[in-house]
Amino acid sequence: MNSRKTQVEDCKLVSLPKIHNRAGNITALENQKNIPFDVKRIYYLYDVPSNEGRGGHAHYELKQYLVAATGSFDVALNDGKNTKIITLNKPDMALLIVPGLWRELQNFSGGAICLVLASHEFDEKDYIRDFNNYREWKLSK
Repeated sequence: MNSRKTQVEDCKLVSLPKIHNRAGNITALENQKNIPFDVKRIYYLYDVPSNEGRGGHAHYELKQYLVAATGSFDVALNDGKNTKIITLNKPDMALLIVPGLWRELQNFSGGAICLVLASHEFDEKDYIRDFNNYREWKLSK
């Protein structure tokens, strides 16, 4: 996948399996089954004040699944030309984010937890942290 050519439409909401019984629900995630990549890193964001945002960067190669494990938040995606905002608020829904898209997480509800499953281990060289540099890279040929 050429990350310079990815668009916000390449990201999609994915319904995750939910097994329900009277004792509660469970959702299991497995590499290459209901996650379209091998997970190399898992982290979660929590205690984010409602007026603060997270993200504010793009990745050259990294793919991510974002899940609102509890609460809700918005994900603003930008491909250099178009912006799309997706609200995550169900623990059985994931947002697949492909490489080459700017992302910002906003509007966290009280107690929200954002679970992130990533295709790569942390590598600072995979980040673009300045939006102007991102647009220049994205729109170059």
